[in-house]
Amino acid sequence: MTVWGPRPVADRDSLEWWRRVRGHELPVQRCSGCGTLRFPARAYCPSCRGARWEWHATDGRGRVLSWIVARRRFAAEPEPPYTVVMVCLEQAPACVLYGAWRAGREPVPDEPVRVRFEDVPGEDLTLLAWHPAR
Repeated sequence: MTVWGPRPVADRDSLEWWRRVRGHELPVQRCSGCGTLRFPARAYCPSCRGARWEWHATDGRGRVLSWIVARRRFAAEPEPPYTVVMVCLEQAPACVLYGAWRAGREPVPDEPVRVRFEDVPGEDLTLLAWHPAR
């Protein structure tokens, strides 16, 4: 797999998320105070403003919310066409993630999907790719 463009930079809040994704786990944060699940990682709960939380592993299932098909080359992206999907996690509906679409066809709205982890050769980087669940 060839990865184009800038690499993600982990910060204080996302470092552990990237480490777990590298281990092929798809985690979200769970507030220790109110139980709200959240992504992306952040220091405070958007629901109760609590500062205590833990990581919660999800099963990597979700539904397609939207997608974009790039049909023209923009800078150094991969050869078009390629598709990026927006996925809502089933176990955490407020958590929306993006990733490559790997089905050889366009996605369908509300289509059930499952994450697969793509390790980038020669780099300490794992990316999310989404596939039809059925």
